[in-house]
Amino acid sequence: MPPDVAAQLARLRADYLTRLPGELAALRDLADRLAVGDLDRAGIGELHHRLHKLAGSGGTFGLAGLSARARALEVRAKDWLQAPAPDAATRAAFAAEVGALAAGAGEAAAASPVPAWSPSPTRPHERAAQVWLVEDDPLLGRGLKRQLESFNYQVRLFPCLADAEQVARDACPDLMILDVTLNEEGEDADTRLALLPRLRALHCSLLFISTVNDFHARVRAAQLGALGYFLKPLDVPRLVNRMEQIRNQQRAAPQRVLIVDDDRDLAEHYRLVLLGAGMEAEVLDQPEAIVERISVFRPELVLMDLHMPAFSGPDLAGVIRQHDKWTGLPIVYLSAETDLELQVAALNRGADDFLIKPLSDAQLVSAVRARVGRARQLDELVSKDSLTGLLKHASIKEAAEAETARARRIGKPVTLAMLDIDHFKTVNDSYGHAAGDLVISSLAVLLRQRLRKSDVIGRYGGEEFVAVLPECDAAHAQALLDDIRQRFAALRFSHEGREFGRTLSVGLACSAHHPDATGAELLIAADEALYAAKRGGRDQVRAAPAPTLLTP
Repeated sequence: MPPDVAAQLARLRADYLTRLPGELAALRDLADRLAVGDLDRAGIGELHHRLHKLAGSGGTFGLAGLSARARALEVRAKDWLQAPAPDAATRAAFAAEVGALAAGAGEAAAASPVPAWSPSPTRPHERAAQVWLVEDDPLLGRGLKRQLESFNYQVRLFPCLADAEQVARDACPDLMILDVTLNEEGEDADTRLALLPRLRALHCSLLFISTVNDFHARVRAAQLGALGYFLKPLDVPRLVNRMEQIRNQQRAAPQRVLIVDDDRDLAEHYRLVLLGAGMEAEVLDQPEAIVERISVFRPELVLMDLHMPAFSGPDLAGVIRQHDKWTGLPIVYLSAETDLELQVAALNRGADDFLIKPLSDAQLVSAVRARVGRARQLDELVSKDSLTGLLKHASIKEAAEAETARARRIGKPVTLAMLDIDHFKTVNDSYGHAAGDLVISSLAVLLRQRLRKSDVIGRYGGEEFVAVLPECDAAHAQALLDDIRQRFAALRFSHEGREFGRTLSVGLACSAHHPDATGAELLIAADEALYAAKRGGRDQVRAAPAPTLLTP
């Protein structure tokens, strides 16, 4: 983490801890008034709001226990806003529990700072995503803003939705993060919810953060178009992972559609409609060439007429499905056939869906986008690791082989890196598998942030990773991976008040030193270099030496 960012986060945390006793005293005063029956519904609302803020901010600033206790109390206070006031005994017990929160102030002295770390600064060729953060807790908002800025995001913080709406008249973010249970001065829930649809009109992606984890809140978020729902205290690496997924979708290549139809005018119309929607589309009016066209164009969806003069749609679908690599290629029939039995029979022969002509342009675009988008998601699930979002073992090996072959063709080097977290087993043994998962996912985020978009990263297995660095020689790779090693060693993780860190060992192999090696052979050389780093004391980067040439 850059020293200036770490210092600012430390100051924010210190400021929070300084204010905490006063906040706890205010809560205790409200609870005491509740116990003696001297708190009206507005006062209960203020009590709930303060508990809500504490539940969200406590854990974020390193006080997980305090945060959990405040959340439990917040839920009970929320119930009293919707129901008759509790009896005297219940109020007294509640006040006693609020009073016990003061013990959380003592927790602050021993609590470890929230683990926070920094990826690479913004690369000059890549525009940082614009993020708007709506959070009414100023300390929590500033802390989250600093952490997101460490991940190359440009963050603008708003204390209320109305302020964001005002700025939205002249600007539009790439992503918006909102606390969905804001309590703004003089603004009721209906007014707040009325603001959200206008913000959604910006067509930016929405992510919600909240301390509320119930079904109705999640449904409300889904109705408002939320692409993610994250609970406080926030798991920042997980939030950043989701933000990266959204950004990757926003920057994704155009969807590719192959149209197979003997009606040339209609097929051309479909092609132009899809082109106008930002997709790539081609028309095939010679069914005999379908295998060759799919191989060259690599469509993500085939739109096919059911009835054609020489070959039927099911005939062509059967040919496509004979090829293993296309068994998952979505095929959608686009036909005027309305006979249900014929439609079912056609679907049973290798297709995925049936659209009935005529259909509107909007229908066509919507159906194609939905089907291709889902296919891309399924492809990611198959090829990518669920914890890290990186390529799985088989996929990264394929990428290593492909990039090694490409390097040989273009005459430029490729470097393969094997990375392994040192003494990882002790993390699971000492802190639990959830902490181990956090360490693994944090390294994955660090790799994505520090490496180039052209680099390929995969989880090779367990705590071991592979990075494929095209057009990168050994010296540059060693400097880059050593920087990542140092940054990873600086990360601090916390579990139940105990702080820990881990180091990284790396082995490199460059095609320039192994000109005849395949991708698999380069991986073996990198793995041997990794084990040399382990034997040499760990927490270091080793490059595989060039093979020794034997002279006669």
